Amino acid sequence: QVQLVESGGGLVQAGGSLRLSCAASGRTLSGYVMGWFRQAPGKEREFVATISWSGGNTYYADSVKGRFTISREVAKKMVYLQMNSLKPEDTADYYCAASNSGYLGVLGHEYDYWGQGTQVTVSS
Repeated sequence: QVQLVESGGGLVQAGGSLRLSCAASGRTLSGYVMGWFRQAPGKEREFVATISWSGGNTYYADSVKGRFTISREVAKKMVYLQMNSLKPEDTADYYCAASNSGYLGVLGHEYDYWGQGTQVTVSS
């Protein structure tokens, strides 16, 4: 089992920045792909970013490309999402997820473990 706990959410003005963290515990994350998803009120959950086990490969949703950066510290079992130039439409609950599929998935069902989420609110 893998437990994931997100932190770092909050209220920020448009144009501001936040850094989300995801701490993993439990079994080793060796080989696991990590991802961030988000769900805005009344909307479907959507893919945000994903990173390979080594951290050498990443992939982003078009809506966040150039503004968000996903990274990880393997030894510390930590994953981060640096969010810059935030927009009101980025307001959502953000979820960390882990996948043992071996590829950079963009669909929720491709991920095996999920955190409880952290709320991000961007005011205009």
